[in-house]
Amino acid sequence: MNDSGAMEATKAGSAEIHLRHVEMDVLIPKMMREKAKERCAARVEAFNHCCQESGFFMVFKCREENAALKDCLTQHYKDPDFFEACKQEYIQEKTEFERTGIPAKNRQQKLPTSM
Repeated sequence: MNDSGAMEATKAGSAEIHLRHVEMDVLIPKMMREKAKERCAARVEAFNHCCQESGFFMVFKCREENAALKDCLTQHYKDPDFFEACKQEYIQEKTEFERTGIPAKNRQQKLPTSM
């Protein structure tokens, strides 16, 4: 590890995983945003519904829904435990990709066609 924070070393099993700056500052926060949207699904749905119903006036009519959605997302973004959980999941996906060469989004267990 260095003082600039550009790389972080993390223990995963017995191997030490080095995370690059882009992983810590871009890829893991992206994962956090996606997971936070899932956790705030009810507020996302309420905001989307309000926007669809309000049309052009959504800026004025959907303030309450927008504020509730922002609060929910911000709560997750600032949670250090949530960041750590996402980081560990990212490390697992990275380790599995390095082992198999298959990206997580393509890693579906396929059943044989002749069952």
